[in-house]
Amino acid sequence: MLNKRISLIALGILSASQAMANDQAESKGFVQDSSLKVLLRNAYMNRDYKDGNPDKSEWGQAAIGTFSSGFTQGTVGVGVDAFGLYALNLERSEDRSGAQGIDFFKKGASGEPADDLSKGGAAIKFRLSSTTLTYGDQMPALPVLNYDNSRLLPESYTGTLITSREIKGLQLDAGRFTAESRKSAEGRDSGGLKSINVLGGSYQFTEQFKAALYASDVEDVLKKQYVNANYVFPIDKDQSLTLDFNGYRTKLDDSYVRDNGITGDDNKIWSLAATFITGPHSFTLAHQRSTGDSNLGYAYGGYQKDQGRVGDGGNTIYLANSYWSDFNAEDERSWQLGYGLDFSTFGVPGLSYNFAYVRGDNITTSTSEGGTEREIFNQIKYVVQSGPAKDLSVKLRSSVLRVSQKSSEYNVSGNEVRVFVDYPINVF
Repeated sequence: MLNKRISLIALGILSASQAMANDQAESKGFVQDSSLKVLLRNAYMNRDYKDGNPDKSEWGQAAIGTFSSGFTQGTVGVGVDAFGLYALNLERSEDRSGAQGIDFFKKGASGEPADDLSKGGAAIKFRLSSTTLTYGDQMPALPVLNYDNSRLLPESYTGTLITSREIKGLQLDAGRFTAESRKSAEGRDSGGLKSINVLGGSYQFTEQFKAALYASDVEDVLKKQYVNANYVFPIDKDQSLTLDFNGYRTKLDDSYVRDNGITGDDNKIWSLAATFITGPHSFTLAHQRSTGDSNLGYAYGGYQKDQGRVGDGGNTIYLANSYWSDFNAEDERSWQLGYGLDFSTFGVPGLSYNFAYVRGDNITTSTSEGGTEREIFNQIKYVVQSGPAKDLSVKLRSSVLRVSQKSSEYNVSGNEVRVFVDYPINVF
């Protein structure tokens, strides 16, 4: 059914394209609009687990090269996108590697992590008016399929994606992907995904109000729907209040529930965040709530091949209370108090600081009810503003997570540190 919807939407988009926007008419050519970028990334993650669990850490150096051509001129433009990834393992510890939440280098059959990783991908793209069809290896960023770029190397997917911006403020997406490349392993199909269909769009109704609706179907796993509404209230020149609502509904397939020993098959989770900005300061108050009968809570991320989880991207959780913990257990309710500071007002452009305190309760597991967890999150980031190292960024992030004994089946206590140094280079 979803395949038919994708086809119908694609035909509708293409048939309407002549009367609306036309980005293809502005094309300068395959070479003239092309770009080649290289991101050098040094990343370290350490998790100091509590309650007798062994500590885990990984450290690596990566080079991420991306090429994007322009489109040939004419009614239908043709172009190519490609990427090449390489990562070197700087720690190579059999004992400390292998944490599911870090996942820089997947362990092999010997139990040792890889010394290095290399892989690449390419896609061909076609553009008619302001509608683009891309086929091949891609890194989709959608609320129901969001590739994970928060570790050393990014995930990628192989398939077809149609994106249309024929009407000002409206974006429509429809696609089908049949392979997932795990961020910590080589190979185009290392994630074990059978297929995922995605469909949806977003619309900017006014300068202040934007909304989105998306749906996905992961073959033999689950169906998912997503809704978002975002409204910005301007108050003064340097003041505003933003309300952001995000919600997911997931329905697990019967066979997936049966084969993985899961209790229940449905989950609904939503968050509402209010952020007040005044000058360099931002203050956030957010509430998030998970309901339904599935003991997985909100299911996302992971790899079907060896984790028995959903293959829709490690960042497919557009919710307010997502830090180290995602506060997405069965029946969980969580509150957040957040603060942000932009130091440019104080003469240090490029420096920012973020803090959050999140507390969750009412967690249900197979053995208990009423569990709790809490997290203190701190992050400081600096982006070089000028000179030879312009755009180099250094990000230091830490989390202190404490989980009650009643919630130990769902999560684990610990202290986490992440250090990321990113240096983007625009070759042309």
